[in-house]
Amino acid sequence: MQKPYTLFSLRKRILAIFILISFLFCTLAVRMFVVQIINGKTLQQRATSQWTRDISIIAPRGDILDKNGNVLSVSYTTYSLYARAREVKNPTEVASFLASLLGKSFKETYTKITNKSSSETLLSLQVEGEIAEKIFEKGYDGIYLAENNKRFYPYGDTLSQVVGFTSIDGVGQAGIEQMFNKTLTGKNGYSFTQSDVQGKEIGGSLRYYVSGEKGNAVSLTIDVNIQLEMEKVLCQIMQEQKTKSVTGIVMNPNSGEIYALSSKPSFDLNNPPRDNLSSLFEIARTKPVLDTYEPGSTFKILTLAAALEEGVTNENDRFYCSGKYVVDGQKIKCWKSTGHGSQTLKEGFANSCNCVFMQLALRLGVEKFYTYLRNFGIGQKTGIAIAGESAGIMLPEKQVTNVDLARIGFGHAVAVTPIQLLSVVSGILNGGNLYTPYLVAGVENSNENFSKTRKTNIVSQKTSKTINSFMQYAVNKTGDFTFVEGYNVGGKTGTAQKYGDDGKIAQGKYISSFIGTYPADNPQYITMIFVDEPGAGAYYGGVVASPYGKIFYSKLFEYLGEEKQDKTVVVEEVQMPNLVGLSLVDAVEILIKCGLEYELDGFGVTIKKQLPPAGTTLKKGDCVVLVL
Repeated sequence: MQKPYTLFSLRKRILAIFILISFLFCTLAVRMFVVQIINGKTLQQRATSQWTRDISIIAPRGDILDKNGNVLSVSYTTYSLYARAREVKNPTEVASFLASLLGKSFKETYTKITNKSSSETLLSLQVEGEIAEKIFEKGYDGIYLAENNKRFYPYGDTLSQVVGFTSIDGVGQAGIEQMFNKTLTGKNGYSFTQSDVQGKEIGGSLRYYVSGEKGNAVSLTIDVNIQLEMEKVLCQIMQEQKTKSVTGIVMNPNSGEIYALSSKPSFDLNNPPRDNLSSLFEIARTKPVLDTYEPGSTFKILTLAAALEEGVTNENDRFYCSGKYVVDGQKIKCWKSTGHGSQTLKEGFANSCNCVFMQLALRLGVEKFYTYLRNFGIGQKTGIAIAGESAGIMLPEKQVTNVDLARIGFGHAVAVTPIQLLSVVSGILNGGNLYTPYLVAGVENSNENFSKTRKTNIVSQKTSKTINSFMQYAVNKTGDFTFVEGYNVGGKTGTAQKYGDDGKIAQGKYISSFIGTYPADNPQYITMIFVDEPGAGAYYGGVVASPYGKIFYSKLFEYLGEEKQDKTVVVEEVQMPNLVGLSLVDAVEILIKCGLEYELDGFGVTIKKQLPPAGTTLKKGDCVVLVL
């Protein structure tokens, strides 16, 4: 017999149905919440991607400018070429036209424009405007152009290591372009159209276009006019001295601003040699910041500063040079094998006498000398904003012998970068303020301060003034304002041997350098010219580097509009005599009568060769080389 329904059992069934309906409703509500709220944007984007076709609009990169607003790097509009295979009609005709216009193969182009497995295919990047216009005029279905950008460098190979370059996709790969890539990169725009399920554009549908935003500009401390003059001089050195490489730097010693920074050989930024990437990135290295070298006599400025500051010598001190100095039983030669004889401290600096600076270093001792060198920043990075900066090399203090100390005194047994040495010398000559050298003056839409003082009072005003006067005397031996006639220029030359990979001296390989200042009594411009492995016969800094410092300063004064000083000494010109075959004693006697300085290369008593050749017009006080 069937059990009759009761009120209680009916309620149970209604409750069960209600719970089931509530569960289904809650499940649906949760699902709708997930779809609409949590995954809404993602699903909307996926839906949009199915019924639209979009093309990215590449935003232009920010400009790179010199300190005067001259454009060093700028973007201009090019175009990217795309094909939508499902829309292309007459693919043979289209492929033939595009291939001939773009310089590509017909087979490759045809394959791309008939590839229906992809909704869009990139045919070419960086299509120039005049070519893009010809393609646009044809009006081919399925062929689209989108704005792109290409980098242009108005000064070609000028500042190639500093400015750097970008990839074909507009990504910085070297120099400022790489270091400030995020700053320079703009915000891309886009363009899209509605399409059907096959990817074909729907006629009369909406089109959307959002332009990109240009990247921020970067302003440098570089003065492109000074840079151009320096690069002309460096090219002249490369040609005449047949050197491996050459570097030039111009800096404001009172702020650390770099007005010019260059290395040769260089390359055209508009056409970098991408066929050999290892060679490209080697030539793109900022050598004045990355490469270390044994400075030679230019380092004597540091030794002199430490000795004067510590009071172990003074302007009235006298020294004797016999051509060598014995340290712990080891003979260390002066560059002038016949010796400089008796001389004052100032004369010893002007003569670049190794014996004088060996004695100064030994008087200081290892502990005091190293304290000064560390305070100067030797063995430390300057902090310049260039990736990979080298710190230089110093022997561990506890391992330094007296022989090592003597050699460090005249710039051997220690390694620095050109920018490191120039910044230290700037600090010594400007009254004792050691500034961080910097290349970037500012960034658009940024308040960041790129100039930073690192240390103060590394030497006293008195020491600074004394060394400035020594620098002036060193290059103006025949009278004031004679190095560059009518201008108060100071300077110091340097010559150092190079070492091979085995750690031994590389025979016949030298580095010649020159540091110049203007005005000599209160420098506002400090310059370094650094010649790596000169190959024309001479290698002394006074012969290989110093004359080009004179040429550069002459051009600098023209650009600055500097007038000659009233106190101008006219320097008498002389003809270089023929000394080949004469004895050293006779040759030196003739040179003294002519008023010429000389440097000796090699050993012996007979002149084998001379630089420059006989008959060359020189000025009294110029330096010549006698090869024994």
